[in-house]
Amino acid sequence: MSDANPYADRSASVSQPRSADDYTVVLVDDPRPNVRRVTLNRPEKRNALNHALRGQVIHALQQGDADPDVHVMIVRGAGPSFSAGYDLGGGNEGQDYPFFTAGGEGQWPRHVTEGWMGIWDLAKPVIAQVHGYCLAGGSELATGCDLVYMAEDAQMGYPAVRFGVPDMQFHAWLVGMRRGMEMMLTGDSINGIEAQERGWATRAYPAEELEERTLEMAERIAALPTDIVQLNKRAVHRQMDAMGMRAGIRQGTELCTLATHQPSFHEFIGKIGPGQGKLTGALQERDEKFGDYRTSKK
Repeated sequence: MSDANPYADRSASVSQPRSADDYTVVLVDDPRPNVRRVTLNRPEKRNALNHALRGQVIHALQQGDADPDVHVMIVRGAGPSFSAGYDLGGGNEGQDYPFFTAGGEGQWPRHVTEGWMGIWDLAKPVIAQVHGYCLAGGSELATGCDLVYMAEDAQMGYPAVRFGVPDMQFHAWLVGMRRGMEMMLTGDSINGIEAQERGWATRAYPAEELEERTLEMAERIAALPTDIVQLNKRAVHRQMDAMGMRAGIRQGTELCTLATHQPSFHEFIGKIGPGQGKLTGALQERDEKFGDYRTSKK
């Protein structure tokens, strides 16, 4: 698989970490009683989601889910952003997919969607603590969490729609048809305040309050009987399953795959070669006409 094109088919080899001793790009701590926190730790890359980071965050959440002393978990990002999305700039070199997904057409979008939706299937609640940029794959990770607490000035968006189709198409479900349509057709982002108003984020707080307010809510959840909390988490997700959310997101992976055969997709991917320079240039060219993301004058 070309590192510049995660959508390309590849063998289903895996490199799942076996224990916390294998973690290189996540930090794990317990900041409050019965609260486990997992920090994405590639700040120099705005926590771009390479295979190692995806595998380690999922492994850490699974380990917390199996630990009886853990009642609730938090996922956050180190540095200026929660996550700027999937790593398209060579960060997967020498790495295999972190967990098995059947091969063939559409393996990549099925792979990442299975991973993030798998957070729904964990017994214990998982909270996304979102600041800075939460883009593309980063927004998919946060969507897979049960609660999202977001800084008011954070930005959630999917700029990759400017050259392709999202792997995990949550917009109509969690942003609403009209605003979700606009985001899908433009790649524009929304801030934490609007994300809360639209229903994608649970609550929005001033950036300087985000961590403490997130921990406060985690403590409230952790104080309840964990066996009952697990059933109530499942109760909400089962209703969303009954309404077709999971089936809809799964069907969307086929549209994502179809996009990889379009001329515009191949033109953009062709501009990305090994090294960060070509990727940065391609992203600058993509976003320059809109004046946002890397080209923003703010």
